[in-house]
Amino acid sequence: MPETILAPLAGWESYYVIVGSSAAALTGLQFVVMALVAEVSSRASEDQISAFGTPSIVHFCVALLTSATLSAPWRSLASVAVVLGTVGLFGLLYAAIVIRRARRQEGYQPVLEDWLWHAALPVLAYGSLVGGALALTRHEHESLFFVGAATLLLVFIGIHNAWDTVTYITLTRSEQERSPEGERAASESATSATAAATDGSG
Repeated sequence: MPETILAPLAGWESYYVIVGSSAAALTGLQFVVMALVAEVSSRASEDQISAFGTPSIVHFCVALLTSATLSAPWRSLASVAVVLGTVGLFGLLYAAIVIRRARRQEGYQPVLEDWLWHAALPVLAYGSLVGGALALTRHEHESLFFVGAATLLLVFIGIHNAWDTVTYITLTRSEQERSPEGERAASESATSATAAATDGSG
């Protein structure tokens, strides 16, 4: 591999080891978040999960894919640009699908923060990935910073959205427990436990 091609990517090796490893680990943690969502499935429809849960997995996987791409032993930056550009274009298409799903679902009304983190920032990240790919062969130094920033932004988006999902589930569960139905269920559970204890002592 020519030295002029190797040098720009070699300088980012440690960066993508850190980002890629983080994205892989956080992808596993997202499965825990989905398990929590399943416990309150009566409040979470398939459309909601597709709009607010699944994209986090996709963002982490794209960050991992980008890290792996820029760590591979390519022969030319043009090949890297083709892969990154393709990933970025598919990311933009997926972001548009997510926005449509978020607008279509009826179980939750997104607020400004939701549109920022679930719509605007992913479009910015994938757009930066495409822009960096297009300019990679002409302005390699600046383009690699754009790609690196986009990759890290995808990880931050996934972290925020996963945390936002857990927070929403926690608040939802607390509301359910404070509701009349929740209090009635807790009362019935306590009554059953008392009756069982009385029968055992008798």
